[in-house]
Parts: sequence; C-alpha cells; structure tokens
Amino acid sequence: MPSSSSSSSPRTVIGFLVLIALASVYISLLANVLGWSSFPFDNLSFNNLKNLTRTLPSLRTIPILLPSISSLSPLSRPLSSTTTTMSDSFQIAPRRSEERGHADHEWLKTFHTFSFAMYQESGHDHYGCLRVINEDRVAAHNGFGTHSHREFEIFSYVVEGELEHKDSMGNTEILSRGHVQLTSAGTGISHSEKAHGTKPVHFLQIWSIPSTPRLTPKYFTRFFSDEEKTDKWVRVVAPVSAEGVKKDLRDGKGSDGDGDGPAPVQSPLTLYASIVGEGKKVTQEMTGTKGYFHVIMTSGYNEGKAQGGTVKISGSGGEVTLREGDGAYLQVKPGSEFVVENVGDRKAEVLLFDLA
Repeated sequence: MPSSSSSSSPRTVIGFLVLIALASVYISLLANVLGWSSFPFDNLSFNNLKNLTRTLPSLRTIPILLPSISSLSPLSRPLSSTTTTMSDSFQIAPRRSEERGHADHEWLKTFHTFSFAMYQESGHDHYGCLRVINEDRVAAHNGFGTHSHREFEIFSYVVEGELEHKDSMGNTEILSRGHVQLTSAGTGISHSEKAHGTKPVHFLQIWSIPSTPRLTPKYFTRFFSDEEKTDKWVRVVAPVSAEGVKKDLRDGKGSDGDGDGPAPVQSPLTLYASIVGEGKKVTQEMTGTKGYFHVIMTSGYNEGKAQGGTVKISGSGGEVTLREGDGAYLQVKPGSEFVVENVGDRKAEVLLFDLA
C-alpha cells in the first residue's frame, strides 16, 4: 500500500497549480479594476507589486470610477438585432438614453454608455478602441478625489460649469465650456477632478485604449468656441499621426485652419463636435469602419426616456431619430457620408466618434 504522503503528493501539486492560476486571474482582474488594459506579467517584479499596493488606497476614495473588465471580450462588437440597416455600407444601432447605465450618488449623477463601475452589460463594454463615455454632473464643492490610471487615453469634454483638474505631472487647470482636456496616462498618473466654484459641472468623461503601451504620460488642452461648432463639425480630438495635429503643443485654441487644431490621442479615434441649429444639417465623411454618435443632454438631467433636442441621423438610404442622451453604434464603409439633421425645436449639441 502506498504511503499517505505519496498518495497526497499529486493533490498537493494540483492544489498548488490551481492556486497559481487563481492568483494570476485575480491579479488580472485587479489590474482591470484599476483601469489598466493589461498587467505586465513579462515584467513581474517586487517593484511592480509594490507599486500595485501603493495604488490600492485610492480605491476607497472613488469606488464608482472603477471600470469593468474589457479585456475578456473582443474590441469590436457586432451590431444587435435592433440594427437599422441602411445598406451594405452603412448600419446604425440606436443606444437609447434610458438603456444606459445610470447612478445617482447625490453629489454625482452619471450615465454610462459602456460597462462601468456597478453597471455591467456584456453587449456594451466597448466599441473599437472606445472604452468609456460617461455623462457626468458633479455637484458644487464635490468631485473625484486623487486616483490613479495606467494605459488609457482619458479626455474630458466640458458642457457647462467649471472643472478643476490636478495631476501628478504638476498640471492644475480650471476648464470651462468649450474646453477639451486630454491625459495620456501611459505608464501611470494620478489626478483629481472636481467642480470648481459654486455651481455644478456637466462634462463627458471619455476613455480610449492606446495603440502603443507603456507610453510616457502627457497632458493637453484645447478650446473650441460655440461659434466654431455652430452648424459645422469641428475636429476636437485626433490621432497623433493625423494631418494637422500638433502633437507636442500642450495648450491650444481654435479649430483646424486658423487655430491649433485637435488634441492628440494615442488611439485610432477622431472626435468631432457640433452644435446643430433648428432645421440645420451637418455632414461628415467617415474614414474608419465604425463609429459612435451621441446627443449631449444639454436641456437638463433626465433619468427617463430621452427628451429635449431632436436629430435625425442617416447614411446611404435610411434614418434614425435620436434625442438628448441617445446614441448610436455605426458600422460604415470608409468614404460613407454621415448626416445629422436637427428636426426638433431647439439646438442640439452632438459628438461623432470616427473609429478605425
């Protein structure tokens, strides 16, 4: 009869292997929770683990900021059964405002287009390199305390009020309507974002996945006036390699042409903004294979079915009507024209993401 030690040895080995596997999974999950797109197992060291533990206290201050685990699903999602088919070259799948994730923390009222924090929906975790679109309203004298990020491009589009930004790179800014602020987190940064002054701030928090990992962190701001965006598209964010992008200019003002142009992003993403007046129409040629469109909730906070400004979007033979808070996934053929027409009783502020 074999001894008890020899019979338990295989179980011990199996148990040890299971423990290692579970530890790897746990660290991967934790890395995603901390906002990292990947964990550097090929460079695992004591210093990496020490840095990881230093990051943990920030979780207590901003539990609602934690993103979902996006690396477990593909970067492209097929359009759902609700897709409106325009043609073989253009498809639209509406993303209704009331279907988005939503949380009311009193000091923060937020909507999540993609899975984020406590809102998790596998069919809406990201689209191409686009990982987060949060439409946030932060009460006066409140905000997101200092917390850390790695391996994300993080930008804010300020709609109303003033946003105070501070970060570990030494940047301190007060951003107002018209500002776009972009942080390329790269190997790691810490920052805080709060409502400045006596009024709340309404802004969109947007994250994208960088094409190249372990970049040196950088910070940029751009300013675009309402006049520039009225009844025309303005390119407010564009890839660092795109024509007309001033990738080393920290602060800029004005649109392409006479101005400094868009903020540089390390992702295959171009963001356009427009304020479309009643009865007006704007058209944009798409260069990527997919896109996302969003109507900003400028008429006020609304938890229910979308109201306010109304637009009709179309491309190649069909159309979909959207209101404030609504969005839409797009699948397009490069070179296709995307059309937005204001069919409501007030102006509509809209965003268009052109994705490779």
